[in-house]
Amino acid sequence: MNLCYNNYVKIVSTAFEGAAPELVLKTVFGYDEFRPLQKDIITNVLKGHDTLAIMPTGGGKSLCYQLPALILKGITVVVSPLISLMQDQVTSLETTGIHSAFLNSSLSWEEYCATVNDIKSGNVKIIYVSPEGLATAKIRELLSSPELKISCITIDEAHCVSQWGHDFRPDYLEIRSVRHLFPKAVMLALTATATEHVRQDICQNLGMKAPKVFISSFNRANIYLEVQPKRGAMETVINYIRKHAGDSGIIYCNSRKSVEEIAETLDKKGYSALPYHAGLSDEVRTKNQNLFIKDEVQIIVATIAFGMGINKPNVRYVINYDLPKSIEEYYQEIGRAGRDGLPASALLLYSPGDIHKNKFFIEDSADPEKAELLLKGMINFATSRTCRRKTLLAYFGELYDNNAECCCDICSAPAPELKDVTIPAQKFLCCIIRTNQRFGASYVTDVLLGSKAQRIIDNGHNKITTWGIGTEYSKQEWLELCDLLIDEHYIRKTGDYNVLELTDAGKKFVASRAALKLPMRTTMRAYSKSTTGTYNTNVRGEKIVAEKPAANDELAEKIINNLKAWRKRKADDLNIAPYMIFGDKTLLDLAAKKPKTRNDLLNIYGIGRVKAEEFGRSILQIIEEC
Repeated sequence: MNLCYNNYVKIVSTAFEGAAPELVLKTVFGYDEFRPLQKDIITNVLKGHDTLAIMPTGGGKSLCYQLPALILKGITVVVSPLISLMQDQVTSLETTGIHSAFLNSSLSWEEYCATVNDIKSGNVKIIYVSPEGLATAKIRELLSSPELKISCITIDEAHCVSQWGHDFRPDYLEIRSVRHLFPKAVMLALTATATEHVRQDICQNLGMKAPKVFISSFNRANIYLEVQPKRGAMETVINYIRKHAGDSGIIYCNSRKSVEEIAETLDKKGYSALPYHAGLSDEVRTKNQNLFIKDEVQIIVATIAFGMGINKPNVRYVINYDLPKSIEEYYQEIGRAGRDGLPASALLLYSPGDIHKNKFFIEDSADPEKAELLLKGMINFATSRTCRRKTLLAYFGELYDNNAECCCDICSAPAPELKDVTIPAQKFLCCIIRTNQRFGASYVTDVLLGSKAQRIIDNGHNKITTWGIGTEYSKQEWLELCDLLIDEHYIRKTGDYNVLELTDAGKKFVASRAALKLPMRTTMRAYSKSTTGTYNTNVRGEKIVAEKPAANDELAEKIINNLKAWRKRKADDLNIAPYMIFGDKTLLDLAAKKPKTRNDLLNIYGIGRVKAEEFGRSILQIIEEC
């Protein structure tokens, strides 16, 4: 509630009107100097010029309107998207002596009326409203009261006004009409993330007058960036939390179900964790958030809504359990770590399965084409083999200093060993040519592996010279090589279906047959071809010993359950008993050994060449996605 801050000493509302910014910075906020760009932004606002400021989370955006609010005559109206954000900001301002207020649905009618009277009395310097609230007649009527002067209109999280942004909100488009009610008020738009396209949208959709745009560096050098495969995800999360024992952390998920499941699992294992998502009541969300902010709970497991504008400086890590829908969303989320400037880390768990989940939701979005482009940017970051910081900054149009010390998993890892991939690369590029450069990586790989899929047979690609010549690699290894060839600019993806085509450099390589070495993580293995067209490494006839998973292997338990469900569906399709596909002993061995390639399957109890060929792809996909 706005009226519960009587224990704090209040600054007289007019005490610093016309004062020098440096004086207010030191006297009110207790800082000796401005952060980068803060002084320039504040000066521009004080001159009455519309301003767009792009500053990373933790870069000091709030000060850019809070300080001018004290110097300008009149009231600063701040449009903020979340009730929790408003409450947090008001609480913070009151502790510094700046009397502020919010008007939103969390207030009772009596509290609302008391706050309005307080505003009309001239004691309040900053008013927080939501974009929905700003559109209501009662708030517009209040702000238009003759006793009030609106000196500045600040739009926080301004990317929400752009349909190209990751969090577009139609209500933000109504802000422009308010500007006409207060033509003399200066407008300040603030956001942590905005590409060039989004910046143009912000200026246009808000009706800003010849705005000056300030863009701070997007580089949060104190955050270590890391991407890991989403295999045994819960085990990875728990190990990560152990490394950060005692630290505050946020785990982001794309669904409420995942939030609840992960929070419950962590709680059962003795970790201090609570959920946060839109399905919880306002009271529960507020309670959980406050417990986290006050360090009474160490971990919040949440959907994207959590954390926007929450100024908790000591979050030491952020885990993205699911793939974000865009680089902007990812950047916003990891930006909640290390706001105090101390070392922090961001872990992204990546699985190709997440791409399909996101694409499912894209179909229901307001603009699927834009959503698809945003997702592609995120996928490129997750799969990049070059410096993650360089890739991230490039997305926002910023060049990264190659001489700077980078904190990311790629740059901190030992230099990868270069391996001779001349022949496999020639095979892959030639297969793209033989299939007329009309297919994606998965299809080309299946042709190389000699797949008898109906689509390949229908296209006649089981008769071309590159069919079945690529058995020295598994499918995952071929896809890894494909990514490397893309990084080397030998091939590129085109169109909506990521069709592969050769670049000029790729064509030159095929013609010249020059040697090529690339940092493949895997090595080629010797395969012996069987009469059935499959390949078997267990050629010496070693005895295969069936294993059982460890008692505490939660990933194995999940693999077994998923394999049993798949086995039942497959058996129903074939009208046979489930055990005829695989017995339980085979499932236990699969869960214990967790094979990664078709070749590994041949070392599983009860799987021969025929079953590896018939069911291998499905089994490996199930294990990978667990």
